[in-house]
Amino acid sequence: MTKFLLIVAALAGSATAFSPVAVKQSSTALKGAMVGGEGPEPMPFSSANTSVGFDPAGFVERAPEWQNWFREAELKHGRAAMLATVGFVLPEFMRIPGAQFSFDAIPKVIDAHDALPDSMIQIFGWISFLEAVSFPALANMNNYDRAPGDFGFDPMGLLPEDPEKRKAMQLKELKNGRLAMIAIGGMVAGASVTGHGFPYLP
Repeated sequence: MTKFLLIVAALAGSATAFSPVAVKQSSTALKGAMVGGEGPEPMPFSSANTSVGFDPAGFVERAPEWQNWFREAELKHGRAAMLATVGFVLPEFMRIPGAQFSFDAIPKVIDAHDALPDSMIQIFGWISFLEAVSFPALANMNNYDRAPGDFGFDPMGLLPEDPEKRKAMQLKELKNGRLAMIAIGGMVAGASVTGHGFPYLP
C-alpha cells in the first residue's frame, strides 16, 4: 500500500510539468512574460503545435493573479525532483555509513521508505520546516520585487549577471526541472513494478 501511495504522489507531482505559466494563444496578456513561455519547441498535443503559451488546463487564463505562485510551485517541484532523481539513483551505487543503510540491510532503494521510518520522519520534518519559512514570501509574492523561485540563495555564484545569460540559465533550470518531475515518477513506478534497481527495467 505504501508503495502505491508513493507512486501516486510521484506521478501527481510530475503533473506540474504540464502547467507552465504562460497562457494560450487566444490570450496575449501574459504570453512571454516569464522564461519558458516563449517557445517555440514543437508540441504535438497542443492546439497550435508549439510550446508558445502552452497552458492546456488554462490555469493562468482563469487566475492571472496566481501566475507568480504557479511559477514558484513549478520551480519548487522541479528543484525537488532534480534532487530526488539524484537521491534515488546514487544509493544504488554507494551508501552513507551505518549498518541500517547498507546494501545488506536494504538491497533495493525503493524499500528504504518502509525500512527507515525514522529517517523518513527527519526528511519530512526538514521539508516541512523549509516550506514553513517560505510561507511569508509566498503569501505576499505580488507585493515584493522578487522573481518567482528567487530566494537570493546562490552561494556558488552560478547565476550570471548578464541578462541574456541569466535568462538562458533560468530556462535550463525550468526545462531540467520539468524533465526531472516526469523522470522521478517513471523511476519510482519502474522500481516498484519490476522490483529491479537502476535502470529500473524488466
